[in-house]
Amino acid sequence: MVGYACYTERFSPDGTLAGIAGRLDHLRELGVTYLHLMPLLMPREGDNDGGYAVADYRAVRPDLGTVDDLRDLATTLRGEGISLVVDLVLNHVAREHAWAAAARSGDAAYRGYFHVFADRDLPDRYEETLPEVFPDFAPGSFTHEPELDAWVWTTFNEWQWDLDWANPAVLAEFAQIVVDLANLGVEVLRLDAIAFLWKRMGTACQNQPEVHAITQALRAVARMAAPATLFKAEAIVGPRELVPYLGVGAHTARVSDLAYHNSLMVQVWSMLATGDTRLAKQALGALPTTPPDGTWITYLRCHDDIGWAIDDGDAAAVGVTGPGHRHFLADWYAGDFTGSWAEGLVFQHNPATGDRRISGTAASLAGLGPERRDPDGAFARLFVAHAVVAGWGGVPVIWSGDELGLLNDPAWADEPGHADDNRWAHRPRVTDADVLRRQVPDSDQARVFAGLAHLMKVRAGLPQLHASGPVSVLPDSDDGVLAVVRRHPSGPFVGLYNVTGESRPFPIGRLHDLGLDRPHEAIGDHVLTAGPDGQLWLPPYAAWWVVGGR
Repeated sequence: MVGYACYTERFSPDGTLAGIAGRLDHLRELGVTYLHLMPLLMPREGDNDGGYAVADYRAVRPDLGTVDDLRDLATTLRGEGISLVVDLVLNHVAREHAWAAAARSGDAAYRGYFHVFADRDLPDRYEETLPEVFPDFAPGSFTHEPELDAWVWTTFNEWQWDLDWANPAVLAEFAQIVVDLANLGVEVLRLDAIAFLWKRMGTACQNQPEVHAITQALRAVARMAAPATLFKAEAIVGPRELVPYLGVGAHTARVSDLAYHNSLMVQVWSMLATGDTRLAKQALGALPTTPPDGTWITYLRCHDDIGWAIDDGDAAAVGVTGPGHRHFLADWYAGDFTGSWAEGLVFQHNPATGDRRISGTAASLAGLGPERRDPDGAFARLFVAHAVVAGWGGVPVIWSGDELGLLNDPAWADEPGHADDNRWAHRPRVTDADVLRRQVPDSDQARVFAGLAHLMKVRAGLPQLHASGPVSVLPDSDDGVLAVVRRHPSGPFVGLYNVTGESRPFPIGRLHDLGLDRPHEAIGDHVLTAGPDGQLWLPPYAAWWVVGGR
């Protein structure tokens, strides 16, 4: 499968669900078989965290259409072989949701849907170990609610009330919502903010064991009522905490089918900034294998900012410090480091911790922006980065606009409610003009689109990239080369990626040792032959997918 993710109103020609059909040719040329439409269920009015403050799970945003339009689109997409993906926000609801309104009106049953505290005693004790998600504009994790004369748990924003998943009634409500969405034709549910569901004093209140038990219960309902429905865990957590969301131990094959490979995204950008693969080999090589019926969503960019999730232990293993490297990456991608080609924006700088996240489209972060410090290098960096993502296995997902090399939107702050959130810079609208420009020879849009469409076409013909194949990282390749090995009954696959602007070697004998006696490079469709020194030399920013010769 190949995925595409977008906001309906920013991708559809007329901004509606019905209008998505007008862009099916565009998706078809990319080989898309999985379409994630960003939050489209009814949010609160005004600021709503990009749609993640849901006021009604059984209604669609009026500007996008109706529930019938959603059902019709799902039917159309299925006819094209495309699975529809929709967000299911689990951790919280909007303050305006009927459950929260009933709680404020004095209904004790609905008050029990939320974490409500009469005073600051328990909230203050929880706060001692809780990280702040949005320290700039939503500090703290609790909000005083005048109508309740009490404190409500609000991890993300004061108008997003955290649900108390210790209450069985909450589980029952969401079991019904899962079935209702499946009945509309939604094939994949993105379980938003799933890591935050369970609260435990003295912890960060993330990744608690009960999260996986809750997911297993919801998954059991889906398997009985709508067994083709897939669950995707939106768990942007540390590398060691990722795999449990795909199921380990008692939860194996019983929780989510898909999970975001956040670590891969971070390591790709890290390799490009440093021209060095040692940290990536350490971090990616140390990840546990995925269970046989679960796999990764791989991606280069998404709708969100990039948080530099570098494990301190991984960093120390290769001779750098975690805080130091995170600081470097933030400087580099903000364009503040000498020699940087990136044009990103700092998001949510936390002076207390020094943490800075980064916003920006893939093209802007790779250096294709207005300053054009290294344009040819920018195209090459985009290609090798997408090749790493597409060649890892799992389901690669392209963020809307990245297939056209779109840059940061200079007018991102002009729309109501966007001025305080620069993530809107990397959520540009895809216009008809953008789509048409990909047909103009040598335009940025044409170069990026052609490269990405070619990658996905080649990928579709390689059984070695099926998600079931195990993946490993070769630890002993040149420091500028990431070498990834996949095993499959049809034969081995070796992905070779040069993340530097210089030619780098890889010994052909290593390919022979891996079972590739007649190595063939699939992306460029050519046979690989070594020089007199026995080395293959990868050109700057080269991406090679090596399989057995025909």
